[in-house]
Amino acid sequence: MFSIYFKEINAFFSSLIGYVVISVFLVSIGLFMWVFTETSVLDYNFATLDQLFSIAPLVFLFLIPAVTMRSFAEEKAKGTIEFLYTKPLTNYEIIGGKYLANITLVLLALFPTLIYYYSVYQLGSPVGNLDSGAIMGSYIGLFCLAAAFVAIGMFASTLTNNQIVAFILGAFLCFFFHWAFTYLAKMPIFTTSLDLLIQKLGINYHYSSISKGLIDSRDIIYFVSVVFVFLYATVTIIENRK
Repeated sequence: MFSIYFKEINAFFSSLIGYVVISVFLVSIGLFMWVFTETSVLDYNFATLDQLFSIAPLVFLFLIPAVTMRSFAEEKAKGTIEFLYTKPLTNYEIIGGKYLANITLVLLALFPTLIYYYSVYQLGSPVGNLDSGAIMGSYIGLFCLAAAFVAIGMFASTLTNNQIVAFILGAFLCFFFHWAFTYLAKMPIFTTSLDLLIQKLGINYHYSSISKGLIDSRDIIYFVSVVFVFLYATVTIIENRK
């Protein structure tokens, strides 16, 4: 598995992919946090990182499928997927290595945002007037969201050998499982008891809960379940095609 992991990491950073992903993420978040007046921290009367955790899912919606689209689609397009299957590796090891590599790239993009945390920390009045515990909880929620999106994106990449199609399909599935259930729950045909149940099926409900700094085991179990289901679906498709 680790041979696949290091192969994917080298592929990311031997080309522009890794650098572009990290740069686009940081620039996008930075613009919303410091430049655009509607969301700028500098125009708020209190120190907060709410902009980061509310905007990041939208950025991830396009960024993560752009990372994962090459996981299997590129291998199939170049014909190297058959060569990969001849290696003494199980399907679980192949998928696990690629999944960990994609997660690593997302973590490398998230890590520099600690600079934003430090900046807002210093802007507090007095300095440090910031709910650091809640922010750390929100970072955990953001990591869980990224883990789910990566699993969904990898699943989409197994469905086609065209990277553009894999990107579009991955972005659509991420959007659907994150926001669609929230909008469906608002439809008048659902009763009060049903709308809450439908909301809980979506990622947004659980991400919003963790982003408040409340680490609930039910939310963690939900994200682990989403990751497991899509990775298992990825394994199933690969085994069928083999």
